[in-house]
Amino acid sequence: MWLTDIQKIGVGLTAAGCFFLLLGVLTLFDTALLAFGNILFLAGLVLVIGHQRTFYFFARRQKIRGTVCFVLGIFLILCRWPITGFIVEFCGIMALFGDFFSVIVSFLRSLPFIGPVLSSPYIAPTIDRLAGIRVLPI
Repeated sequence: MWLTDIQKIGVGLTAAGCFFLLLGVLTLFDTALLAFGNILFLAGLVLVIGHQRTFYFFARRQKIRGTVCFVLGIFLILCRWPITGFIVEFCGIMALFGDFFSVIVSFLRSLPFIGPVLSSPYIAPTIDRLAGIRVLPI
């Protein structure tokens, strides 16, 4: 993978943002962790794809509902309404980044320890349905 140094920092910030969001949810919607995770995630996204592409990604006509929900969720979290804000933000994340879930699942299935778990016959159909991966019935 050929990334510039700025993009590598962006990947780290995005991963740290996802980690802090997960940690915020696990600590029963701690407002500070959720807010910190959102800031890191957005900063990392800007560094990975650039200012102009980030703006065009969020401003596309078909993604405007997801953008509004995402920004409103961040605003609600910053206003100390973490549960409501996270639910609204999660709806925005699903609308904005829902197309990427099949790519993420395919990548995770190629990893050594996670791949066999995600490909097991008990878990694979559920993961495929959640990610929107279409499987032929044969």
